[in-house]
Amino acid sequence: MFRILAINPGSTSTKIAVYEGKELIKSENLSHSREELKKYSKIIDQLDFRYEVIEKWLEENGFTSFHSIVGRGGLLRPMESGTYEVNEEMIKDLKIGVQGEHASNLGGLIAKKIAEKFGVKAYIVDPVAVDEFEDIARISGMPEIPRRSLLHALNVKAVAHRVAKDLGKSLEEMNLIVAHLGGGISIVPIRKNKMIDVNNANEMGPFSPERTGGLPVGDLVKLAFSGKYDLATLKKKLTGEGGLVAYLNTNDAREVERRIKEGDKYAELIYNAMAYQIAKEIGAMATVLKGQVEKIVLTGGLSHSKYLTDKISQYISFIAEVLIYPGEDEMIALVEGVLRVLNNEEKAKTY
Repeated sequence: MFRILAINPGSTSTKIAVYEGKELIKSENLSHSREELKKYSKIIDQLDFRYEVIEKWLEENGFTSFHSIVGRGGLLRPMESGTYEVNEEMIKDLKIGVQGEHASNLGGLIAKKIAEKFGVKAYIVDPVAVDEFEDIARISGMPEIPRRSLLHALNVKAVAHRVAKDLGKSLEEMNLIVAHLGGGISIVPIRKNKMIDVNNANEMGPFSPERTGGLPVGDLVKLAFSGKYDLATLKKKLTGEGGLVAYLNTNDAREVERRIKEGDKYAELIYNAMAYQIAKEIGAMATVLKGQVEKIVLTGGLSHSKYLTDKISQYISFIAEVLIYPGEDEMIALVEGVLRVLNNEEKAKTY
């Protein structure tokens, strides 16, 4: 049985988990106070600090050997999905923040430092930078603004692999639409293991609990030049204060459903509109696959809601059977990516 350590750095904490195969042995969310972090001017400067916190935890819990270490992938150059061994080129790009600064950039770097200590390999799996678009999907209508591949790649791909396994098939022979429904919403057509299109969850597609999704562009331009908002305030309205937050002053779908049960017709209209927009985007992605869709998969935190998944399914079940894989577990998704390599189900890719 392979013992794997998974590392997922966030802005103020580092999640770590030890697995034997797919069985969770022990996990911890190591919190970092603002006082501890404020001495570091850049995220990359936190590397040694976070490494030492994890090293101490491993010693305290008696973990002395691993088969592999896996870290959350960061803002790297556009790349195919898959499991990548951490190499010098990747380390260089993570250190300089080739596509920006983000806590996830520390994932591969910490994994490599720990892997060297234990004499094993370090990996990352399906980072945010995954880009498998065909050229036709990049065209937006304005040359200065190409469509970009930014999505919940880790969970989308992990769920797609689970679906294929449950159906006794290979992802290489399947066409799926996977809808990740969370604080942001990514709706992804997968053709033969490639994520060939997606709405950028921060800018396009359906509105979500806290994001506006696509907006009437002319009215947005007028709003931007109205003098009411500076850039930072308007960006916050689009991502963080949009969607359910803007209409209902909450990003908690359970709270919205409670209001609906109590007879709140406005809450019902807005929530149903979110389901309607999600379904509409799924329908659009079915055209990308030319209607050849084996299954539609709903995943992410919102897919725990039977109310929401039933509403969406009413619109889209004519396209293909709808499967529900609720929740999002990034740690097991990281581990499953490494296990596919260790079990020779797929080869590790080179960055």
